[in-house]
Amino acid sequence: MKHARWILALVLTAAAALSAVAPSAMADAARIKDIASLQSGRDNQLIGYGLVVGLQGSGDSLRSSPFTDQSMRAMLQNLGISTQGGQSNAKNVAAVMVTANLPPFASPGSRLDVSVSSLGDATSLRGGTLVMTSLSGADGQIYAVAQGAVIVSGFSAQGEAATLTEGVTTAGRVPNGAIIERELPSRFKDAVNLVLQLRNPDFSTAVRMADAVNVFAGQRYGGPIAEARDSQEVIIAKPKAADLTRLMAEVENLVVQTDTPAKVVINERTGTIVIGADVRVSRVAVSYGTLTVQVTETPQVIQPEPFSRGVTAVQPETDIMAMKEGGPVAILDGPDLRTLVAGLNNIGVKPDGIIAILQGIKSAGALQAELVLQ
Repeated sequence: MKHARWILALVLTAAAALSAVAPSAMADAARIKDIASLQSGRDNQLIGYGLVVGLQGSGDSLRSSPFTDQSMRAMLQNLGISTQGGQSNAKNVAAVMVTANLPPFASPGSRLDVSVSSLGDATSLRGGTLVMTSLSGADGQIYAVAQGAVIVSGFSAQGEAATLTEGVTTAGRVPNGAIIERELPSRFKDAVNLVLQLRNPDFSTAVRMADAVNVFAGQRYGGPIAEARDSQEVIIAKPKAADLTRLMAEVENLVVQTDTPAKVVINERTGTIVIGADVRVSRVAVSYGTLTVQVTETPQVIQPEPFSRGVTAVQPETDIMAMKEGGPVAILDGPDLRTLVAGLNNIGVKPDGIIAILQGIKSAGALQAELVLQ
């Protein structure tokens, strides 16, 4: 019984020690696939010009958008329909720009989503159908063809005296609306090495990634194969006896301790403040006070005497009141994130005040972090 209690106490002690150490040790650990991307595996942007038909009177007015009329006539001529005659007044067609991202290693026949955005004065694309539109890359080559029903999330309702609009009705998506017709010229298997690019460039993370790959390669292939070129790129040479696809699958699941510089991101428009975990504040005293000025206009109407020839006059009267609220002097000393946040909360100011305080601390040289203003 004593032996069992001793084992239980040992287990609880080990669990407590692990819970105290493991979160800090593993909080910044991540797989390589989550922090880096393959250079040859990037997306390619596609763009095209097309027409959306079948709209319920919410399309382009052909007089205000002459390119829509020209495109509609050219499409009908390609279908063998004569377009000679007067100009049509129908508003069931809208000219749109079609965009999509061609994923890496995409093969002909696979499908992808496309985004459709109005180019003219159409008021809504709801209920429309995108007709066959070719999508080209930066090299001018056609890589996909898109067609299908346009899905619009917003809606608009209009009456004689009121209009209700929610969301954007002039843009939508065609899920799986594009079929890939041409594959990219580069082949993954033809590469002689792998180039991994960090999404958040950092020299420490790049070196740790190269070290993790070399430890794995030393056990699997008998020697190092990775080298950190700079803060963003890590080059992995392909061993002679290795398959490139299998090598990438094994490397991307390795765990690396990531590291990022200390930053404080401030968005003054929305009052958003994001403070990184490694932000430190040297010992500094802070006092924050707000000044409120209230201007009140109470004009007085002065009436003339009865049976007089005077006129009614308005005499302006302005009351200006200034109120200044001075906060107490607080001492901030942020050796860690929790202490820093607690110190800022103790001052009792709103986010706009915290933004001003952080900017003042940075100007005083006490904020040991990069201040990013958005």
